[in-house]
Amino acid sequence: MTPAHPATGAATGEIGPGEIGILADFSHAFVASMDIDETVRQAVVKIAEHMNAEAAAVFLLDPLQDDIVCRASAGPVDVVGLRVQRGRGIVGRAIAYNRVEMVRDTAADPDYLGAQKGFPARSILCAPLDTAHGPIGALQVLNKRNGQLFDDHDANVLRLLAVPTALALNNARLMRELVEQNRIKREFQLARQMQKTLLPRRRRDFPLVALNVPAREISGDFYDFFVLPDGRIAFCVGDVSGKGMDASLLMVRASSCLRWAGRDQLDPGAWLARVNDELCETVVRGMFVCAVAGYYDPGTSVVEFSSAGFPPLLHRDPEGRMREILADGPPLGILPGCTYPSQRLALGGGSLYCFSDGVTDVRSAERRPIGIEGVRELIDRVAALSPRARVRAILGHLRKLQLADDTTLLLIADDQQPARFLGGIGGLSDPDNLRLVRKLVGDVLQLLAFDEGTRQRLILAVDEAVANVIRHAYGGAPDGHVDLCLWLEHGALRFELRDEAAPVDPQCIKPRDLSECRPGGLGINLIDAVMDLWYFDQPGDGQGNRLVMIKKLPRIG
Repeated sequence: MTPAHPATGAATGEIGPGEIGILADFSHAFVASMDIDETVRQAVVKIAEHMNAEAAAVFLLDPLQDDIVCRASAGPVDVVGLRVQRGRGIVGRAIAYNRVEMVRDTAADPDYLGAQKGFPARSILCAPLDTAHGPIGALQVLNKRNGQLFDDHDANVLRLLAVPTALALNNARLMRELVEQNRIKREFQLARQMQKTLLPRRRRDFPLVALNVPAREISGDFYDFFVLPDGRIAFCVGDVSGKGMDASLLMVRASSCLRWAGRDQLDPGAWLARVNDELCETVVRGMFVCAVAGYYDPGTSVVEFSSAGFPPLLHRDPEGRMREILADGPPLGILPGCTYPSQRLALGGGSLYCFSDGVTDVRSAERRPIGIEGVRELIDRVAALSPRARVRAILGHLRKLQLADDTTLLLIADDQQPARFLGGIGGLSDPDNLRLVRKLVGDVLQLLAFDEGTRQRLILAVDEAVANVIRHAYGGAPDGHVDLCLWLEHGALRFELRDEAAPVDPQCIKPRDLSECRPGGLGINLIDAVMDLWYFDQPGDGQGNRLVMIKKLPRIG
């Protein structure tokens, strides 16, 4: 590219009433237009007529192909679709330097690319289509009629006409992007809704409990369980490779195949082998599914299962001992004809945890994956809770950290014990009601033989939690609704606080960095220090927010 030539200059000519009139007409036409492309084509014709030019054109940058393409033209030759390498030609120079380029003699300009489609350009005037983020293209006029040359007045006029043209084209581009984003968002929402319909309904007092937390709009993870005619419960958990819509579609395909094949009550290994052969016929090259599938017999407490590239399962026995259970087998959808070994495990009053690698990949406060050891530690911390509360507590804790992938957990519990309701209080978000909260918590804690110091710290933590709902969720308004319920689950006390305020992102509810020098905001820090475990999420009905805090009962003797 060459620098500006002597014949190239900025516009200095004065603007008359005629130019002001056409500028106003341009602005009005672009604002009122429902079809920007057609309006630009008409504008190019008007520009050529007003400037007494033989031809005119609009060139726009094509970010996908990194060149310049003609979007509209007027004159004896239609050059719409003509592409110019970015930075080349006079139009490329105008865009690159973001200035008006006036060439009165193309034969003397080394950047002139020659006649296009048999139309020779003797003189050229280009004005960049400038936006807040830089030029998006250029307006170009060629050859004044009757052999005249472009002058500074023409340059100034074209520069002014480029302003509403650039604004209209940029707004049209932004509008198209917004429409496309909304379309994609609707498609993802539909896919998310479809995924939810594929998950089994939650059942109370059921030995299998599962939850899925997508890292993005839609999940590549899935789970399923259903009761067979002989009383056994078939189950599966899957993790699809990749992200986005392709992974979502494969997730639907894989989960449907697993349910279809599981109805035949095949041996778990044969079950996975059938699904693998089916997926190998349809899966896009490079994509696959990691899965575990099997049966749980509530009568015998025996689990039969097989694994296809799935992470180790964790079995926790009644004494609290935990071991990893490995099962070898390649992922589904890669190679047809694979075999998958089956295993049997007697739970014997214990629990079996199946989870996708999104669980082990969750980042700790030090931004390192928690790994299998982190999962084991977390399972031990929630072992005293009911199965449903365990799953919610684990995933609730993981959501406080940094999710790196879709996260799915399925628990088979052979150790269910019912939770016991100890008391509750519901009322308006009036600070005067905090004394009732403190009394309820204090009475329950005294009944459960907590020492005085622990009682006071727990009362303060719960009081702070309710006060935070009043201050932040309801903005201090006294007419909001707050519910506090206390439950006893073998070995632990569970505080469940619910509101009906606007949903809050659970990722935003974290302890504050104590190095920050600012008042307030330490309620979560207090809760984090006093409670053995806590998590924040949206209830299953999608209404309001829920904070769950767990404190293990004191040891006696």
